[in-house]
Amino acid sequence: MTAFPDPAGFPYRIATRGAEQTMVLGRRVAELLGGGEIVLLHGDLGAGKTCFVQGVCAGLNVTGQDVVSPTFTLVNTYDGRLTVHHLDFYRVEPGHNLEDIGVPDLLDDVWDGQAVALIEWPAVLEAGLGADTPRVELLVTPADEPDARWWHLRGLPETPAAWIEVFGGESC
Repeated sequence: MTAFPDPAGFPYRIATRGAEQTMVLGRRVAELLGGGEIVLLHGDLGAGKTCFVQGVCAGLNVTGQDVVSPTFTLVNTYDGRLTVHHLDFYRVEPGHNLEDIGVPDLLDDVWDGQAVALIEWPAVLEAGLGADTPRVELLVTPADEPDARWWHLRGLPETPAAWIEVFGGESC
């Protein structure tokens, strides 16, 4: 089982109730993306990470492609206002050579400002990113209602102000 970051390390959060609100959150985040962003998505199976990505892709005008979890393919790439590289490392063992699946090339595409990376189960990649690589991290945890989730936010080295506004603007 993967250990997730402690929610206490994420100073902002917003609640969603159900898939539609999760997709709306993704669409709102899509408005913030200009290319070059790395978004790490932490959360258990069924937490809503892929639903969030579907909302981001809808907000980036990805059409003609089904946005699905790349659990078995590891990487799905979608074309819209920006290229979206959706990665899922759930099945990737620690120490796996990510060059084998083209991760360095995808990250170069992101760093060149041509794409964004949305990465589920990112633990195998985090050490390779280094502490100084800018990124936004989301941690999804259950809330009190069956379909409700808390979306916790932090940015490294800092959280972008526009993201803070989307997530309510107040610290937890």
